[in-house]
Amino acid sequence: MSKNGWYRLGTAALLVSLLVFTCGCGIFSSVAVGEADAHEEENANLVVVGFSQIGSESVWRTTNTVSVQEALTKENGYFLIFNNARQKQENQIKALRSFISQRVDYIVFSPVTENGWDTVLEEAREAGIPVILLDRMVNVEDASLYTTWIGSDMEEEGRKAGRWLEQYLKIANRQKEDINIIMLQGTLGSSPQRGRSSGFMEIANKYINWHILDQRSGDFTIAKGKEVMEQILERYEDIDVVVSQNDDMTFGAIEAIEESGRSVGRDGDILLLSFDAVRDALRLVEEGKIAVDVECNPEQGKYLAEVIGMLERGEKVEKAYVVEERVFTKENVSGYMNSRTY
Repeated sequence: MSKNGWYRLGTAALLVSLLVFTCGCGIFSSVAVGEADAHEEENANLVVVGFSQIGSESVWRTTNTVSVQEALTKENGYFLIFNNARQKQENQIKALRSFISQRVDYIVFSPVTENGWDTVLEEAREAGIPVILLDRMVNVEDASLYTTWIGSDMEEEGRKAGRWLEQYLKIANRQKEDINIIMLQGTLGSSPQRGRSSGFMEIANKYINWHILDQRSGDFTIAKGKEVMEQILERYEDIDVVVSQNDDMTFGAIEAIEESGRSVGRDGDILLLSFDAVRDALRLVEEGKIAVDVECNPEQGKYLAEVIGMLERGEKVEKAYVVEERVFTKENVSGYMNSRTY
């Protein structure tokens, strides 16, 4: 039995007691004592995982959640306790403390923001519970507070967008023109916002004619992305490029731009660079409205299951696992449309 095996037995006992209680009400009257015993034995061997997700603010986030739920199933040997933090760090901290009190085998969470986790992660370490970061990173003084991280290289994603713009301007013979850029950022302090901003700026800082007119947060949502883009369009007349840090904000930005009477695309008024590469966004890449979409792969559940499996077998794991990702443009997107699952 694992270090938290007693919790697994406790979970099973709770499930059985619920079945017995319900039997008394006549709903599950066909459940026999032998079946209940078998049910207890079955659940006693499950690996218990507490998973706190940021929220459900986007198609990407929903797909990320589903990938974990599909990987950590009872059939695969897991008992998953899911928590939706609804975009609030205090909700996540409460969830993590709840997982600790329940003595889960593993804690998995995607942090809303990078800072403010030292205390609760110290509590998890004292309880002997490994912590796995999914998608986003934390900023802690002691990196041993978490076991490993699984996700995307956000800085490299930002560089990919910058390199694409660099090459596009060169091919279009516009590398000497003044290029006015708007940065539509995600939730401030989050890993995608920090990483994609710094990665893109690493390329942008090479060119004195790339001008960052404004940087504002759209919180990774369609509604906020549209609202912020409307404000920007009222303030700035001459905009060449919008770098939008996720597809949902891009959808909102497109609405705002087109409602203002301007057009998007390589032949339009404003060039759009986006991130995530969800199916609906790739359709807009195919249509030419989004110039480039840098993939951020949400299907991380299988990677998570593999890492937990390694830990269960006592194997050493790496400190970080980066998922595979691509860059989509009109030239290559059609080959991936039929196989896209999100």
